Amino acid sequence: MKLKFGTVEENVVTRDEFPLEKAREVLKNEVIAVLGYGVQGPGQALNLKDNGFNVIVGQRKGSKTWDKAVSDGWVPGVTLFDLEEACERGTILQFLLSDAGQIALWPTVKKHLTPGKALYFSHGFGVTYKEKTGIIPPADVDVILVAPKGSGTSLRRMFVEGRGLNSSFAIYQDATGKAKDRVVALGIGVGSGYLFETDFYREVTSDLTGERGTLMGAIQGIFAAQYEVLRANGHTPSEAFNETVEELTQSLMPLVAENGMDWMYANCSTTAQRGALDWWKPFRDATKPVFEALYNSVKTGVEAQKSIDSNSKPDYREKLEAELKELRESEMWQAGAVVRQLRPENN
Repeated sequence: MKLKFGTVEENVVTRDEFPLEKAREVLKNEVIAVLGYGVQGPGQALNLKDNGFNVIVGQRKGSKTWDKAVSDGWVPGVTLFDLEEACERGTILQFLLSDAGQIALWPTVKKHLTPGKALYFSHGFGVTYKEKTGIIPPADVDVILVAPKGSGTSLRRMFVEGRGLNSSFAIYQDATGKAKDRVVALGIGVGSGYLFETDFYREVTSDLTGERGTLMGAIQGIFAAQYEVLRANGHTPSEAFNETVEELTQSLMPLVAENGMDWMYANCSTTAQRGALDWWKPFRDATKPVFEALYNSVKTGVEAQKSIDSNSKPDYREKLEAELKELRESEMWQAGAVVRQLRPENN
């Protein structure tokens, strides 16, 4: 159906329009091979299985994620296989390895993409930056995308709760004439609340911008800046953390998610209201040039190249752990660990 988002009309698919029963009918003869059991793999695979689809998992034997798959109920030799055997068995290959992992495994996956199969992504990176990744699908397979707008953990948690996470969907290549039905059925099957249409390029550019921006990069930067200013002016760690992070995540953002920021502004104290109305535009004006520089870095492929170069190095994990340690051991997040322990539900 078409819905207006503000003044722009977009294509969306809802569960009412494309119910689970229809999705099962579309995919009744398919073997869905979920390749990779790291970030998105567990949530998508388990949701598909619980929704009644024929799912197998492909993972490297002897890895921690292989053990996790076994602990989640996947049976070696029955529903859990090494990556190449899963590629051979599957008619729909859900390519859910990391971007660097996809580059490394691509020759194996490509070998098993026989005519009529479908290659499924949850991120447009590999195909959009094909000159950098070498991921160029053969012309006789469907190439489709379902990108849940959240982590695999959230996708699974919301599914178990009877809810759904919004997802985008895209068709890069329709070789069989069935790509639209396949991609929408898979989107419903993995637990999407609703699906909105995009393309591979727009998915990856918006996604890379969001991750580096308000979803993680910018929000951590803003948290750190406010926390440091409060601490420099004599506020205690617990007070600085509560006023910077805890009140936002535990009290305000759930209300914003339910009702919108306009409602939040209309339903706070007059002092908070006045301050927020006075200051949101200066913050927008201060950060917009940074976002413009970020988007340009994404659009020109600089961010993609950085990711490929960094994630492909043999010492990537060691360097990553050092960077994560800096975050984890910062005073702000050490204070946060104590604050979380003090929440009533944790006592």
